[in-house]
Amino acid sequence: MKNFDLCKKIKDLRSRKGLSQEQLAEMAQLSLRTVQRIENGETEARGDTLQRLAHALNVTPEELAENPQFFIKEKEPEDDNRGFLALLNLSALSFILFPVLGIAVPLALWLSNREKLKDIDHTCKRIINFQISWCLLIAVMMIILLSANALHIKTSSGFGFAEIILIVISGMYMFNFIYILFNSFLAFSTRKILYQPAIPFLR
Repeated sequence: MKNFDLCKKIKDLRSRKGLSQEQLAEMAQLSLRTVQRIENGETEARGDTLQRLAHALNVTPEELAENPQFFIKEKEPEDDNRGFLALLNLSALSFILFPVLGIAVPLALWLSNREKLKDIDHTCKRIINFQISWCLLIAVMMIILLSANALHIKTSSGFGFAEIILIVISGMYMFNFIYILFNSFLAFSTRKILYQPAIPFLR
């Protein structure tokens, strides 16, 4: 019974935090198979495994292991968290002024509020990882196009490299702008944000 309660609590807490089994395994530094076996009741989380899961789910090992009703009492994200996460998403729009601001502003907001608000680290890291990846992609595209222009490589289209650079950068800016607004709505609605693909610089 205790093992059943534990696996159900872990699964319930993971779902409430909007995490997939893969994400929980990554955050807890466990294999995906281990998380699957624990949630299916095939094995019991003990010792270091229990501590890793508790840390990833932002609870103590004692709360996770000893309180059979803990998963029922777990609350939905606080309104403060919901509003803050929506604001954090919108702060990434500062990339419009300068690409690196899309990283710096959300990072500053996260670091200044992480002690006051619970369960925001994972979402903040995903936003920042996406913006870093986007900035790197912008830089790579610029280097490729400028290098091709400097080497006098001709395009097969009727556009020159200056026009191509403008089109590519404009498209990437528009994509990031729409993506941020969409994820801001998801965050305010307490739904899982979709910042993918992104390189996991912050884990």
